[in-house]
Amino acid sequence: MSDTTPDFAPRKGLNEIDISEMVEGVIQSATLEEKVAMMSGRGFMESMQRTNNQWGAEPYQAGGGCERLGAPTFYFTDGPRGVARGNSTCFPATMARGASWDRDLEQRIGEAMGKEIRAQDCNLSGAVCINLLRHPGWGRAQETYGEDPYHLGEMGAALSTGIQTHNVAATVKHFAVNSIENSRFKVNVKIDDRTLREVYLPHFKRVVDSGCSTVMSAYNKMNGEYCGQNHELLTGILRGEWGFEGFVHSDWIFGVYKPYGAAAGLDVETPEPIYFGQNLIKSVKKGAIAPSVIDTACRRILTTAYKILSAEDPFDTYTMDMVANEEHILLAREAAEKSAVLLTNNGILPLQKASEISVFGSLATVANTGDHGSSTVRPPHVITPLQGLSAYLEKDLALAGDETDLEQAAAAARNAEVAIVIVGTTADDEGEFIPGNLSTQTESSGNKADENSGPLGSGKDRGGDRRKLRLPDPQQALVDTVTENNPNTIVVLVCGSAIICDWADKAGAVLQTFYAGMEGGAALANLLYGDVNPSGKLPFSVAHSEEDYPFFDPDADEIEYGPLHGYTLLESTNTAPMFRFGHGLSYTQFGYRALKARRTPEGIEAEVTLVNTGNVAGTEIVQLYIGFPGDLVYRPDKLLRGFERVTLDAGTRKTIRFQVPVKQLKYYDSDTRSWRIEPGAHTIHVGGSSDPAALLNAKVSI
Repeated sequence: MSDTTPDFAPRKGLNEIDISEMVEGVIQSATLEEKVAMMSGRGFMESMQRTNNQWGAEPYQAGGGCERLGAPTFYFTDGPRGVARGNSTCFPATMARGASWDRDLEQRIGEAMGKEIRAQDCNLSGAVCINLLRHPGWGRAQETYGEDPYHLGEMGAALSTGIQTHNVAATVKHFAVNSIENSRFKVNVKIDDRTLREVYLPHFKRVVDSGCSTVMSAYNKMNGEYCGQNHELLTGILRGEWGFEGFVHSDWIFGVYKPYGAAAGLDVETPEPIYFGQNLIKSVKKGAIAPSVIDTACRRILTTAYKILSAEDPFDTYTMDMVANEEHILLAREAAEKSAVLLTNNGILPLQKASEISVFGSLATVANTGDHGSSTVRPPHVITPLQGLSAYLEKDLALAGDETDLEQAAAAARNAEVAIVIVGTTADDEGEFIPGNLSTQTESSGNKADENSGPLGSGKDRGGDRRKLRLPDPQQALVDTVTENNPNTIVVLVCGSAIICDWADKAGAVLQTFYAGMEGGAALANLLYGDVNPSGKLPFSVAHSEEDYPFFDPDADEIEYGPLHGYTLLESTNTAPMFRFGHGLSYTQFGYRALKARRTPEGIEAEVTLVNTGNVAGTEIVQLYIGFPGDLVYRPDKLLRGFERVTLDAGTRKTIRFQVPVKQLKYYDSDTRSWRIEPGAHTIHVGGSSDPAALLNAKVSI
């Protein structure tokens, strides 16, 4: 840098006025080419080839940056279940953490991610995935928190807040209506204004309102236009209606198709300047795109960067001893313990340590932490179910049988005191769909990337949507075989979302652990033996039949999204599910009493007393739903509007209070393009699940 070139390098302690002056200085000093360069990622493909296609092997430049002027650069890392960089802590998958319903836990996980991101030279995280689970066949279901917009928003806001504690810019994704994986590059989602704003956007607004710095657009189209260049989404709603001041970047590869995406509100094209770059420069020079569009995008990018880089850090330095350290490993175990959902239990659980167990199923020996796409995390270790049980019992357990030899499994089951069957899905069954033609390797490349190393380089299609919602046939046969030969069978489900299990009543207990992260095996042992009382609740509905879910076609070119799915759809048709949204058992029992509710100037205030009526301490997730008058417009029977995790010793009680703001009662009026509240009686439902039989009710006039 010459003496005459201004230096706009960020420094600690800048205030808002200083930042504004720095940003304007860069914009005034930078050439058009330098400004357009800030609007693209760069070096991704070269890095992937240099590192044998290992996802996250090097920090990736993802927008911003002007070396001549000292302007700051963003360095991106993914992933929803940990930092997709180095050997980081692998937490349970997002869906598992959704089952914990624990905002505090999720914020602490975000803080751990933030420290590990900083220690590994990055400052932009793509971890906050909150796409709504419209159908459990969606391949990336494991990357989100569940089917309910309110729940999604609360959990996503907690993770974003935690990550940004350590001055890492969090990204909320994928904006928007992204719920099909295989056809994500082409599918057009048709949706009306009211459904969009009431069902598919509230959680994004909640996370944006919480202070999340950046937004990632989705691959798919919405109402005929790709989301990465959709003016209604990126400018009309995000900036115009919500007042978002951060920047928007595209999803990886083919996230934008035209330079005019910049004018629509896309600020950064990742990972390389395919449609921006020279194409964008030419568009500006020939007058197709105004120079002010470029300046506005750079202003958003740079302002976000200077804010995080000039803020004081909680730590003096971020060092590698913060990555996958003991504190974070214990946090991963805590998350796995709080995430497990006890679906059924005939009294066989908790196990006695003296009980002789036999373990079945090939997944008992597999390090199965989730899909192999962009959310890949490479932890220093993974405790499998068999390893966790062996360590807990302090003896080496051998696999008693698996799905490859049912006769052997049957014989072993007959001789077992207690049979534990580990079944579910893997990255072969579901996950991010990566077409093989996205590989950056040539046929002459030397060593192919390890299958768990990242989203590129396999040379074959990977991941995708589930076309079947039941167990794979060999695993179903194993469950049938073991349960038929041993009534004391515990089935453990390892998966990303709902599995229809019409065999559940044949088992002594069914425990869903999801993809439980690096400490999953240790957590499983603690749960089965009662050292930890299960407290997870389903963040989705499990139906009896595939036909009970909305229409789903992984290969669709076009699909229409309506206002109902999950528990709202099932309740609208009076269809009883196998397991309801919010369901989850405990080793103790809880009672609810003394529900009170009243109208306040701010909305609705409710309180209820929770009693632990059992013999051991336990944690209950108290859920509050609102039923609406439904006279002026159709509304679902009820919608989740509050939840709290409450831990009580045996025989104790606590009064829990909820505040439901007025905005949570409103519906969107498409005619006036405004939010309105319907006068009349609103019903407050409070209990331990969405099951009407489990809820106390009170009415409040609005």
